[in-house]
Amino acid sequence: MVALYGSPGTGSLGLLGEQDVDAALERAAELAEQYQPFSEEPVIPAFEIIATVASAAPGPTGDYTSYVDADQLAQWVEAAGEADTYVVLDLQPGTEDFTTQAKAFEELLVLPHVGLALDPEWRLQPGQRHMEQIGQVSAAEINETTQWLAALVAEHDLPEKLVILHQFQTRMIPDRAEVAERGGLVVMVHADGNGSAEQKQGTWRSLKQDLPSGMRLGWKNFIDEDSPTFTPEQTMTEVSPQPWFVSYQ
Repeated sequence: MVALYGSPGTGSLGLLGEQDVDAALERAAELAEQYQPFSEEPVIPAFEIIATVASAAPGPTGDYTSYVDADQLAQWVEAAGEADTYVVLDLQPGTEDFTTQAKAFEELLVLPHVGLALDPEWRLQPGQRHMEQIGQVSAAEINETTQWLAALVAEHDLPEKLVILHQFQTRMIPDRAEVAERGGLVVMVHADGNGSAEQKQGTWRSLKQDLPSGMRLGWKNFIDEDSPTFTPEQTMTEVSPQPWFVSYQ
């Protein structure tokens, strides 16, 4: 999969929000086409939509996270489904836990083309604040969330769902080896490092060490923060093993 990352109507959070939904679908499809010559597997266009956004203020829930407008989110998810574009709902939960936030999107997660992403960078402990430290999450909390999602897949007889674990430091998931495999889910570690080519490759080498059995790997290309941004050919030929999911921020 090749995805646009971001939140609808908010260009500062990534490429996805730089245009309306129809133009974003076209952009994702064009990017996927650029990757196809370098992949033996069919390349599927995707959206990774930030569904809950980390915030500097406590917000109405007091959890330093805000929920994207439900109607707007549903519009993007529905349009993506009609265009054969996969959707991953990305959670930045603040001090709220991932399971609670995931359950808030059950109506969308029962759709066959919708998966889930957990971003530990934005998972705060009590007293912590965004941008003051990098968050982290335990395998136990991840396992609670994936257990609920796997049960949803089984209950509704859904195809396998993608679950992304964002990571650019090992401490973000300190006990990653304890993350459980789940029937009905494909779990993937997404390397979020930015910077020079060597910095990004260094993050990649670190994250793929001791990768639990069955976990796949994904890669993020930053348009502004990388120097330079990898081309599709570089992403698929210079990154080893070849990533299963590439997102653009």
